[in-house]
Amino acid sequence: MSQPAPRGALWALLAGNFVIGTGVMVVPGTLNEISTSLAITVATAGQLITAAAVVMCLGAPLLAAVVAGWDRRHLLALTLLWYAAGHVIAALMPSFGALLPVRMLTVVAPAIFTPQAAACAGMLVPPEQRGRAVTFVFLGWSMASVLGLPLGALIGGHLGWRMAFTAIALLSLVSAVSIWLTLPRGIRPAALTAAAWSRVLRSPVLMGIVSVTALQGGGQFVLFSYFGPLLKQNFGADPTTLSLMWALFGAFGLVGNMLVSRFIDRAGAGRMVLLTSSLIALSLFLWPWAGSLPWLAAVLVPWGLGCFATNSAQQARLVGLAPALAPGSVALNSSGIYIGQAVGAGLGGWLLANDAVAWMNWVGFTLLLLAIGLSVAIDRSRRAA
Repeated sequence: MSQPAPRGALWALLAGNFVIGTGVMVVPGTLNEISTSLAITVATAGQLITAAAVVMCLGAPLLAAVVAGWDRRHLLALTLLWYAAGHVIAALMPSFGALLPVRMLTVVAPAIFTPQAAACAGMLVPPEQRGRAVTFVFLGWSMASVLGLPLGALIGGHLGWRMAFTAIALLSLVSAVSIWLTLPRGIRPAALTAAAWSRVLRSPVLMGIVSVTALQGGGQFVLFSYFGPLLKQNFGADPTTLSLMWALFGAFGLVGNMLVSRFIDRAGAGRMVLLTSSLIALSLFLWPWAGSLPWLAAVLVPWGLGCFATNSAQQARLVGLAPALAPGSVALNSSGIYIGQAVGAGLGGWLLANDAVAWMNWVGFTLLLLAIGLSVAIDRSRRAA
């Protein structure tokens, strides 16, 4: 394998995650505009999030097996081209019924890219640097929240959601070229055998960590999915104000992920998961007392610090515990993220449709407490073993 300096490849993987993350979050960012444009309720539009999350949840482990022998340079570049085509086609859809299946096909790309990029990053560096490499690549999702999501919301608010989707398609093309030019050839993680998949699925520790991820995602997306409509309804936020709030949230998300990337190899992934999950739970607990936009901005700070950082810490936790099983465990962890999104968006939509908005933060808070308790139990059982 001819291998250029891995740093360039890691930056390309980070940029790819930025595009993938921006595309996944463009629906929450433009939910108001999609609802108005297609003449549907916000709760109905939110099911775009639920359906896409189900596809990503099921697709991540299944597709990990299908693409196991592919050269990662080819695989990741083609995945981004698929993403570009999907967003262009979605922008042309005239109705919710037409948009939904296109969106579901488009998000096959995140189901492949994020877990395979994490596994690929672990192969580009020495074992002692794997945790930092994986969290570095996952910074792309934090950058998507601080730059991509607010920009998508701003474009959607002023030019329409179709233009926001088109912008993501252009970014996907650029990122595909970057991956092709910088990623070394011949990176093929060893395909997981049936026995290896069995080891992953039968491991209480690995599957427990995936369950923590699912609970975290569910707890966050009860509110996160409907953040835009809630701010418009409760605070009269216009598109510019909403994009600024997304940017604030994302800025702290980037800071949180950078801090985790810097200290995770010294502090340990388990401790980082506990810290970041607790920060998210704190914001959900304080949510009802945010009576104005400035106070809400303050309440969102801990959530921002923990939101994306906890996912990257979970990825590093799995890679560190069983590097040989990382392609499978990280794919399942991505499934955990997405099933959490599906459950959270579904619960949030149901609460919204049934005039139970006041319960949204408490449902999310409860799920975060369950995630924290399970994570602590996993670490204690490992130390006792």
